[in-house]
Amino acid sequence: MPDATVCGSMEALLFDVQGTATDFHSTVCREAVRITAGRCPHIDWADFVNRWRAEYFTVLDATDTTQGQWTTVHSVYRDALDRLLEEEGVTVLSDAEREDLALAWQRLEPWPDVIPGLDRLRARFTLATLSNADVSAVVNLSKRAGLRWDAIFTAEMAGAFKPDPAAYRTAAAYLGLAPSEIMMVASHKYDLRAAASLGFATAFVARPREYGPDAAADVAPEPSFDVNARDFLDLAARLGC
Repeated sequence: MPDATVCGSMEALLFDVQGTATDFHSTVCREAVRITAGRCPHIDWADFVNRWRAEYFTVLDATDTTQGQWTTVHSVYRDALDRLLEEEGVTVLSDAEREDLALAWQRLEPWPDVIPGLDRLRARFTLATLSNADVSAVVNLSKRAGLRWDAIFTAEMAGAFKPDPAAYRTAAAYLGLAPSEIMMVASHKYDLRAAASLGFATAFVARPREYGPDAAADVAPEPSFDVNARDFLDLAARLGC
């Protein structure tokens, strides 16, 4: 049954992209195997990709955007890749191959439920992204994956990475809506808690395989979120779509 209390004032949904809407782990692992073509047999790519993702979060957490400085997420991934390859003693990849591998984060494939789920949700709500990825990355990824958003918002437009309040407020301002009229949808609880603190409704989508089949992800539902859903199709059902 849809939650009438949540649905009543809701006009738009904001979606996290990497991890929530797309399967970064499987995609980047496959791309690493393709690009390296057996030249790095000592690397456990499943572990490597999770370390790469952790490096991304470490850099974002340490980035000070208060002085008007900005760093692109692509450069964060590219620099982290070089550091990790150096740690692994990899010297066989050309600069072009390293760049191609870094761009794998712009070729992520959607989870199977995402496209049909978005199609159902679109009938009732405005759908937009709110990603820490660069605008160009979300555009490229969405076009390649067939993700049809009504609008694309990213941290780059706010000059501040989530969970900085500026990222969420910028998206709300562009939509012309109050936070109470917007639901943040994510598989990352820090993202939802930040949005909730600003008055946004929240939907947690469990992605148990976000970090691969052998890695644990926090998928436990939390009563503080307005909706706890198994996937986008379940979210659509819970929102009456």
